[in-house]
Amino acid sequence: MLQKYDERNADLQYWVNGALLHRDQPGLSPFDSVVQGGDAVWEGLRLYRGAIYGLREHLARLRRSAAALDFADIPGDDAIIEAVTATLRANRMYDGVHVRLTLTRGVKVTSGMDPRLNRSGPTLIVLAEHKPPVYDTTGLRLATASVRRPGPDVLDPKIHHANLLNSILAKIEANFAGADDALMLDQRGFVAETNATHLFAVSGGGLATPYTAACPEGITRQTVLELAAAAGLPAVVRDLSLTEMYNADEVFCTGTMGEIAGVTVIDGRTIGAGETGPLTARMAKLYQGYAAANGVRLDVQP
Repeated sequence: MLQKYDERNADLQYWVNGALLHRDQPGLSPFDSVVQGGDAVWEGLRLYRGAIYGLREHLARLRRSAAALDFADIPGDDAIIEAVTATLRANRMYDGVHVRLTLTRGVKVTSGMDPRLNRSGPTLIVLAEHKPPVYDTTGLRLATASVRRPGPDVLDPKIHHANLLNSILAKIEANFAGADDALMLDQRGFVAETNATHLFAVSGGGLATPYTAACPEGITRQTVLELAAAAGLPAVVRDLSLTEMYNADEVFCTGTMGEIAGVTVIDGRTIGAGETGPLTARMAKLYQGYAAANGVRLDVQP
């Protein structure tokens, strides 16, 4: 699976600390912490007809992550929302848009790892693109990666950081295996998530999803758990083994960029009937309707 380039993004403008720049214009200093060491936090947002679902939750996670990394002068919600709104307006965006929000520690006075070298910052970057959900809804193929998800003793996954090499290495393995994405295990050998999304298994009419000991606490994942409870569907959070995933009736993944998408093959094994299952389709419809109806409305026009 390779995302497709959308021609509508050819002349988009992105935001860097108050300046709106054409996508071809450089806006980051080579001394910025994200360039120096991936020292940044980020969030993915999705715009539904002028509103962003889970905006406050995403910004709260961004702030928790930045605080854990001891960023100084973390901008408040209003300032970030103003930057997002200005970016969407500049690009005349209203629906079917994905926003990549990045907050770096800022610019260093000289190259080096030490955060005390940061004399200005942080740097706020807003990148909005016309981008529908990226996954093929007819079914994804996963391959288990040899690269494991680290636990909080290595790098706490509750910090939603921009150093994504762990995921990129797993994605490279999936590409060579001819899969759409990589399934990643934690250090104990239980399922963590994919290189980009959370996972759910469906068995006996109920849902199960792994603990978040070795992956971020997903906002889409949490919404699915809440929607399942409201619909009277059993849903549990527990350790899941690969064998359980192979033998599940259905498997699906969740995330802001791809919403909900069925998984039909894992490590060459066909999951269930080999097509997106009925409960996956039901949860996808519930989620899309809920997200579209419950976003934070921004001052942008269709």
